[in-house]
Amino acid sequence: MNDDAAVAALQALVRIPTVSDRDPDKVDTAAFDELLAEMQRRFPLLHARLELTRVDTHALLFHWTGGSAAKPVVLMAHLDVVPVEGEWQHPAFGGDIVDGNIWGRGTLDDKGSLVGICAAVERLLADDFVPAQDVWLSFGCNEEVSGSAAVLAVEELRRQGVEPWFVLDEGGAIASEAFPGVAAPIGVIGVTEKGVTSVELRVEGRGGHASTPAKMGPTARIARAITRIDRSPMPASVPAPTVELFRRMGPHAPLALRPIMKNAGRAKPLLTRALLAAGPEPAAMTRTTFAVTTLSGAPALNVIAATAKAGVNIRIMVGDTVAGVLEHVRKTVNDDQVHIDVVEQNEPSPISPMDEAFELIESTITELFPDAVPAPYVMMAATDSRFFTAICPRVYRFAPFRMTKAQRESIHSYDEHLGVDAFLDGVRWYGRLIERLPA
Repeated sequence: MNDDAAVAALQALVRIPTVSDRDPDKVDTAAFDELLAEMQRRFPLLHARLELTRVDTHALLFHWTGGSAAKPVVLMAHLDVVPVEGEWQHPAFGGDIVDGNIWGRGTLDDKGSLVGICAAVERLLADDFVPAQDVWLSFGCNEEVSGSAAVLAVEELRRQGVEPWFVLDEGGAIASEAFPGVAAPIGVIGVTEKGVTSVELRVEGRGGHASTPAKMGPTARIARAITRIDRSPMPASVPAPTVELFRRMGPHAPLALRPIMKNAGRAKPLLTRALLAAGPEPAAMTRTTFAVTTLSGAPALNVIAATAKAGVNIRIMVGDTVAGVLEHVRKTVNDDQVHIDVVEQNEPSPISPMDEAFELIESTITELFPDAVPAPYVMMAATDSRFFTAICPRVYRFAPFRMTKAQRESIHSYDEHLGVDAFLDGVRWYGRLIERLPA
């Protein structure tokens, strides 16, 4: 598979709107059927030579038999995308190439990785390459809604007695503008990820006509609860992966910050304050975060709400727990009339070791991206790979693509795009990782 064919494959898959939804009846299954058919057309050797197990509705689990099964590796991506919102410069499902970038929903999250892995495998198969270890490709179909595909894939691997040496999923990147003043791109490798917990705040009331409002009705109570949560953040701190991240960035930081970053382990309070002051992305690395994401009230402007609701998405920092966070919410809201319903709950993932598996990923970054500084970090978002910690102690999150700050901000937003050259470098990175698996 040449470069043009790999780029065309990504364009083709981006054009298929595989939007997932928590309500199965709202999922366009025909789009997912079309995607699987397109993948089979674009990657014929992969489908012909690897053993395929269908998982859940549309998830795929491929097995590539290597020279040994002693240290099997799992490479992950997902087929689904989030809905399109906002005003896009180019069609969200157009897959257009403009100014050297492929534009469209899923280019970064996560069809870039999906096609990158498949294209790398297709190339190696064309050369009759046999990996030193078994390689599994796990492609989920409902990652964006915390669906069951990843859990079922883990169950299938466990049923087959597979205990992965390491798992690699989406997550980090070759991130430029990662921290103010740091010019070098950072090859951030997620060694853990925050836990995802969602709650719904709910207030019930009499409702009625808007001309006769009562004091502290449902919407006012919900608003007060939201304000209290917003004004009461949980304590900030920096876990071990963040300390190591800043220690490695130290030599590339402004002179004034180098002493703090070089001695990050002994200067945690200073580092914490610096991160909190550096903006939303760095600040999220220090603490559990609360984001109010959904609101609902009355059905009309002249009606007082009988029920008001607010959804709160919580990303739990390593070191915190679901129980502790829920207790913080209850104490902060401090209102018996505000019901707190837990929608989903997940603890933070265990921290994966920085041993030989991490070093393989790290050295492959150095080989393909010599200007980048490889470093561990705590991933703020959630991935399907969190479920694989049940069968593997080494779960890493890294997508081998150069991304600017603006690109990272486009994930789950508008104007998502991936550079053509960055994508092709990523294809080569996946290929080299597979080639370098130890015997």
